[in-house]
Parts: sequence; C-alpha cells; structure tokens
Amino acid sequence: MTLEDRIRGLRSGTGAYLELTKPGITFFVAVTSAAGYLLASLPAVSLADLFHLTLGVVLSTAGALALNQYLERRPDSLMIRTRPRPVPSGRIPPNRAALFGWLLVAAGVGHLWFRLGWLPALITAASAILYDAVYTPLKLRSPIATPVGAIPGALPVLIGWTAHSSGVDARALTLFGILFLWQLIHVLALGWNLRDDYERAGFQLIPPGSAGIISGLMVGYAVALLALSTVPALLGMADRVYLVGALLLGAAMLATTVAFLRDPTRQRCNRVFLGSLLYHPLLLGLMVAGAF
Repeated sequence: MTLEDRIRGLRSGTGAYLELTKPGITFFVAVTSAAGYLLASLPAVSLADLFHLTLGVVLSTAGALALNQYLERRPDSLMIRTRPRPVPSGRIPPNRAALFGWLLVAAGVGHLWFRLGWLPALITAASAILYDAVYTPLKLRSPIATPVGAIPGALPVLIGWTAHSSGVDARALTLFGILFLWQLIHVLALGWNLRDDYERAGFQLIPPGSAGIISGLMVGYAVALLALSTVPALLGMADRVYLVGALLLGAAMLATTVAFLRDPTRQRCNRVFLGSLLYHPLLLGLMVAGAF
C-alpha cells in the first residue's frame, strides 16, 4: 500500500466517524444550548463558560448521535435514506461505533461537570439516556416516541441555562416548552414526508391514520407555540421587537400548517418542515437580541 493510499484511507475513516456524529444536528444543539446560556447570563456573559459549555455539549451530543446510529443499525439498513450511513454500510464496525459514542458522551458530561457544575452535566446525561435508551427503542413500538423524543430535543436550552443559573425557573421552563412544541411540529413534518421509508424500517413516529390527523396535530401545536412564544416578553426576557417577531414567526408557522391541513401534499409538508428549520434559529436570535 502506498503512502497516498494510506492517507486516502485515513481521510475516509475520519470522515466516516465525523458522519457518525451528525455534525448538522450537533451544531443545532450547540447553538440552542448557547442561546439558553446567553438568555440566563446576559449581560454578565463569561466567554470561558460559553466555550466550555459548547465543547461539552458538542462532545455529548455527538456521542449520543453515534450511539443512536449503532442502536438503529438494523432499521437503518432497511431505509433508502439511511443505508449509506457508516454502520449499516459497513464503513465502521458496530462495536467501534458504540465505543466511540460512549467515549464522547462520557467526555462531554465529564467536561461539563468539571467546568460548569453538576446540574448542566446531569441534564446532559439525562438527555442522552432519554434519547438513546427510551426514544430510540420506542420508535419501533409506538407513536408516543415523538413527544418522548421532543424532551431531549428541548433539554439543550436547559443545559445552557443551568450553566449560568443554579436552578430552573419559569423563564427556563418557558424556553423548554417553546422548543418542545417546535420539535413536535418539526418531527411530524419529517415523519409524514418519510412515512414510506419509516414504515419499511418499522418506525412509528407518526400516529396511524389519515393526513388529516397529522396536519390537525401540527395546527394544534402551532397554535400553542404561537401563544407560548409571547410569554418571554411578558416575563421580561425580551423586548417588544422580539414580541412582534415572535408573533410574525408564529403566524407564519401556523399558516404553513393550516395550508397543509387544507391540502396535505408533500410540497406543503416540506414547507412546514423547512419553516420549522427557519423558525428555531430566528426566534432564539430575536430573543437573545432582545435580552441585551
């Protein structure tokens, strides 16, 4: 084997392990936790704490996602979308993927505990356990997996909050509730669009029945999300600019879900999904800007 072949093989292996961590989702989670920290700490922001928070969250999230791919290697091998993933494709052996995931989770939780205290570390560990030990197996058994999975999806904001604050109050719970409702809309839209692939693997992320049931749930969650997103302004966490922005974003999110309810096509469901991807960073950005 030539040196070039070895370098090529090393790059391929490194890329596979990076893919195992789902960098896009890991980045999304890190941003959410950072927003939680900023909302709790402004104007007394510690860049060192923010760095250690981000590092710990990135490590633990990457590890939890790697463990998820290890646990779902068989269903992933049945779905068109996930067959090329590192474990089902054979690029990474399952035992190595599991070890890699455990090491990252342990490193992330340990770093948070050592640098920022026991509470953000405990929430991080709970999030990983809920995601891998509860949500992941539940996906094959019941649609209740979606609301259960929305809990670890919303916990990062509490990890960030408790990295500065010694506890969780009404403001933190409001942030958690907003992200919980957002996650439900996001996952239902994804689940409906990929329902054929999920059915092939045996996943039950969406309730059985017509599109009317799914779209009706989306509309209900969007109404609740619109109402709850105004609460941070009422609690003094953000200014009027945020309130106006939250109302506009919430109305737009509601409008896309209503459009899907009236005409449940893949195109309109895609708009709900893409809208949810925009809603999350825009709302948190407005909230953080309004907290200065």
